[in-house]
Amino acid sequence: MAPSVAQLQQEAVADPIQAAKQAVKTEETKTEGPSYPYYFPYFDVDEKFPPLELFDHVDPGSRADPAKPHLLTPNVQTNQISPYLGTEISGVQISQLSKEGLDELALLVAERKVVVFRDQDFKDLGPEKQIEITKHFGPIHRHPTSGNVKGYPEFHVVYRDAAHDRFREYSGANRVSRLQWHSDVSYEKQPPGTTFFFILDQATPSSSHKLRLTTAFPRVQETPEGLRAVHSAVFQAEFSQKRGGPVRREPVETEHPLVRVHPVTGEKALYINQGFTRSIVGYKRKNPTFSQLLIRARYEPGTVVVWDNRVTAHSANADYPSTFRRHAVRLTPQAEVPKEAKFEAYDKNFAHAE
Repeated sequence: MAPSVAQLQQEAVADPIQAAKQAVKTEETKTEGPSYPYYFPYFDVDEKFPPLELFDHVDPGSRADPAKPHLLTPNVQTNQISPYLGTEISGVQISQLSKEGLDELALLVAERKVVVFRDQDFKDLGPEKQIEITKHFGPIHRHPTSGNVKGYPEFHVVYRDAAHDRFREYSGANRVSRLQWHSDVSYEKQPPGTTFFFILDQATPSSSHKLRLTTAFPRVQETPEGLRAVHSAVFQAEFSQKRGGPVRREPVETEHPLVRVHPVTGEKALYINQGFTRSIVGYKRKNPTFSQLLIRARYEPGTVVVWDNRVTAHSANADYPSTFRRHAVRLTPQAEVPKEAKFEAYDKNFAHAE
């Protein structure tokens, strides 16, 4: 049986969202344990998963009413973070959406790439309800190496405090920038689509994720049609193994189209990332040139950020002292096998930015 909200929290509060907002205003260096100890990252080196199998996927956004009447009701307030990328929404609870409303959420995320939901009760629903909601968007990926929740391998747990900084170890301690642009587990044959991320403990009101939409391709030929890139899980698995961590599934390497097409919007997107892409088949390794659109998704208590992993790359932004705790959870539904985008002789959406 799933734990109750009372079991997940160290103490009950009448209004957890508002109480957390008040606590942030006077935040000091934390010495106590995490606010949601049930979600503390769990590593079991004996936990093993079978290889992933292919499945048929129909994106929920393809079923949605374009007007989105079940999601964007008269009580909802929206704010466009930038003209093309990112929308902030308040006045609606993800947990209360019907199936039609969840379909419309998928469509909105496909259109806006990143949607930041404010004042949500999502983190207090308990693991079974959180999984039930996100499974609407596809089978939830079980990560082969990261910390999860004991009994619930669907959760990918992100945790950092003064004594634990796995990200610094993974990316290298000597790097000037802590940014690590990636699209989640892009090495899988069916990588994620609509992805949910919510904070349990955060450092300051300015804690944020950076999300990037790549809008042009490396200058390798007139069009990138037919080019494929290699995405690899090997380094991630080796890193976990060297630290004595789990490798729950044999690491895979997968070729995906260099440019993929979104199944709902038809939009073309460059599908390479710093985290997992190792090479473009047939080309020597070099730094590609591309243009980008960039936003910061600012967190405050009760925030749930939903992004489309097919058309964005993202990075945590460690712009706060390591003495602060950052504890977050990701639920990552898988989507379709990436489909190659087709190009006309000249495609203005992918012309190289001079």
